[in-house]
This record gives sequence, structure tokens and C-alpha cells, in this order.
Amino acid sequence: MLNTRTQKFTRLAIGVGAGAVFAIGAPLAASAHVTVTPEQADAGGWSYLTFRAPTESDTASTTKLEFHLPKDTPFTHVSYQPVTGWTAEVTEETLPEPVDVLGNTVSDAPTEVVYTAEDGGIAPGQVQMFTLSVGPVADTGSIPIPVTQTYSDGTVVEWAATPEQLEEDDTLDPAPVLWVNDAPPADDHHSAGGGHGADHAEAADDAGAGANDAASTNGVTLGLSVAALVIAAGGVLLGAVALSRSRKAAA
Repeated sequence: MLNTRTQKFTRLAIGVGAGAVFAIGAPLAASAHVTVTPEQADAGGWSYLTFRAPTESDTASTTKLEFHLPKDTPFTHVSYQPVTGWTAEVTEETLPEPVDVLGNTVSDAPTEVVYTAEDGGIAPGQVQMFTLSVGPVADTGSIPIPVTQTYSDGTVVEWAATPEQLEEDDTLDPAPVLWVNDAPPADDHHSAGGGHGADHAEAADDAGAGANDAASTNGVTLGLSVAALVIAAGGVLLGAVALSRSRKAAA
């Protein structure tokens, strides 16, 4: 009887711990999509762009990622950071028509970077970072960088919706966006028009402050939730140990 009671308490403690993992993991998985960091860059400058690519499938791995670079506001130079277990290739082609970039006429430019997995790729529940060096950044409002994600089961996800398209339909898969003169959106589903000069700087500062406050609040909330769940699980386990000892003493 003693062992049976103790086993019941132990199973309950394990269940509480498993519930904590599920409660934390579920909302994170639901909001996962391909993003880029940093999300802002200065016109005329160069930037290292790190793309975060999670695998959202429960059964298939990500085996290929195609980063589609802009043709209307092209980068004249693109290089990639090697990723273990992946091959990468930069494609350069002649643009549909010459483009003026910071006073220079550009006729040919890198238009795509393709990463292909050599082994298993990004397994379910995993995330991988891919970094590109790009520049110079065109003097424009924003630069969407669509990404095609291919899974081992043949599923293809197009992260291609622009902020304008998301205004019309926020169920579309958003493209990562590099913001230059325009202010970033307040969230992942709505674009935010930006001005120039003092107005733009103020809007960007407000957006940045709001994002930092939200991130801080979410972080504290998540931390407290985790702590509470861990304490609860620990309490149940300690209760089981105490019961076991009291039963032995009584015997």
C-alpha cells in the first residue's frame, strides 16, 4: 500500500512537470515563423542579417530554405555564413531593368541565396539560424525578403506576404522585412507607415520602447509561470517523500 501511494504522488509530480513544458511550448510554437534580426538598417550601410527558421511540422524536417532578395532595391553584394550540415549557393542575375542604388546604376545583382540540408535538416521542434552579409542598403522605406521553406515530406511554405498584404489578410504567412526609412510595425500582422526626420525618429523610438516593454513584461510573466510550476511540482514530490517517511515511522 505504501509503495502504491508513493507511486501515485510521483506520477502526479511528473504530470505537473509535463504540463509545465506543454504550457510553455504550445504558445511559442503557435507564434513561430521565419524572422530576421536586426529588423532595421541604415540606408547606404551594410548589415549582417540573421534569419531564424523554425520547423513547425510535427513529422517532417526542414531541408531547404530559399531567401529571395529584392530586385527593385537590390543589394550589390551578398555573402553567407556557412552552416554545419548545409550547403549554400548565391545566385546573381541580370535585373529586369537597371536600378539606381544610392546614385549608382545597377544592372546585375544577387537575387537568391539557397541553403540545402546535407543530412537531416531542421528536425521538428528545432530552429536554425542563417546569417547573410548584405549591402549597401537602398534608400527606401522597407525591404521584404521572402523565404521559401521546404520540408522533407514535400510540403512548401512561402513566407512571402508583405506588410501591405497583411493589412488585407492577416492569416497570410509574413515575409521577413528589413525596415529602413519606415518604422517597424507594432506587431507581426500590421504594417506601420513611417515618416522621415524627427517624426520618423520619434515613431521608431516609441515603437522600440513599446517592444522592449512588452518583451520585458512577457519575459517576467513567463519566468514567474515557470517558477510557480516548478515549485508546485517540487511540493508534490516533497509531499510524497514526507508521506513515505511518516508511513514508515508509523509502521
